[in-house]
Amino acid sequence: MTRYSTYAPEFAIEIGGARIPAALRGAITRISYTDGIQGADRVEITVANDDLRWLDHPLMQVDQRFTLSLGYAPDPLEKVFVGEITGVSASFPGGGMPTLTVVAHDFLQRLTTGTKDRGFQIDIPTIGQFPIPDPAVVSFVAATNLLIPDVDPVGAALSFLTMLLAYATTPPGEAQRGVRVQRSQSDFDFLSGIAKDNGWEVYIDHTADPQGFVLRFQFPLSDLTPSVSLTWGGSLADFTPRLTTVGQVAGVQTKIWIASIKTELTVVLGWDFDRAAFDLQVFPGFLSAEDVLGEEKSRGVLKVDALGAATMPKTLLSELVPRLNNRLTGSGSTVGNLAIKAGRVIDLKGLGEQFSGLYRITSATHSIDGGGFRTSFDVRKEVWFGSIPTPRGVAGLARVNGQRIG
Repeated sequence: MTRYSTYAPEFAIEIGGARIPAALRGAITRISYTDGIQGADRVEITVANDDLRWLDHPLMQVDQRFTLSLGYAPDPLEKVFVGEITGVSASFPGGGMPTLTVVAHDFLQRLTTGTKDRGFQIDIPTIGQFPIPDPAVVSFVAATNLLIPDVDPVGAALSFLTMLLAYATTPPGEAQRGVRVQRSQSDFDFLSGIAKDNGWEVYIDHTADPQGFVLRFQFPLSDLTPSVSLTWGGSLADFTPRLTTVGQVAGVQTKIWIASIKTELTVVLGWDFDRAAFDLQVFPGFLSAEDVLGEEKSRGVLKVDALGAATMPKTLLSELVPRLNNRLTGSGSTVGNLAIKAGRVIDLKGLGEQFSGLYRITSATHSIDGGGFRTSFDVRKEVWFGSIPTPRGVAGLARVNGQRIG
């Protein structure tokens, strides 16, 4: 990047497959692009509508293909968004310039329309129904929406492993309990449920070809390398961390019945911050959590229901991991930086021992207006990024395996 590029933010917009005319480009007063790992990415542009010249213009209509590229001149721009216009609104103030606001979403929003009822199983005569693996299910649903599925290898392997471990101890007659059934759900809600069970993030990967059509299913452990590093007092303009124990648990507990040995088992899954590893405890169902874990720790255990051994691993993981990963979150901003993308890792420095370190970017907003090119972002510190210190005096839920965190 040249020394001049930092001072010359630039953008390019295509609507309907062609560059917008210079007059329309000159009328744009603000551009905001938000990408995230929760829902469809979104672009919003504000147009000065002098003499109402852009009102009812053919380019300002819904369902038009919309492409946005951002960067700094004179360097090549990066195509950051491919989608379609989903909304247009107008403002006619009593004094001042009338404006148009155009909103576009990526193709993930197509999955939110309509509902379906269907099951995903393999029927084996004389034996019964067996579930289709989750990576195959999400690939099928994505393909039916004309999207290209991309399940990262780590996430797919762990999904297969948990399924095999579950069915190794599940009687054939109970295997159908793990069959994925879509009941009056949109494809988006159905895929979001599967993603939650497997610990995946679902989003359109605009960096992959063909841009705008690759639906990414990412397991966080597959990407732990920071894509950008920011230092407070320098490249990091501001940062607001939020550490909370609200909603946190010491572990997640469920009970399962093992028919082969006619025994009920209690399974508790927790996280050992000292060893940075999951802590799994299994004991006979006639014992209470208080008997095994102690009264103090058992108060921080969340009890959930699993349909059986087939669904137990994913039930425990889907309840525990999101709670752990949302214990320390934050938001910040910097000068426009396209390396900051949702799903990637960022390294924040100069924030002290407690708040410095690696974070997962959960959303990023890039905006160009009269104030220049800025990037704001939201992040979370995931448990595999290292121990999250706990303020002094916090007890109860802040203990794992009987030891205070921090």
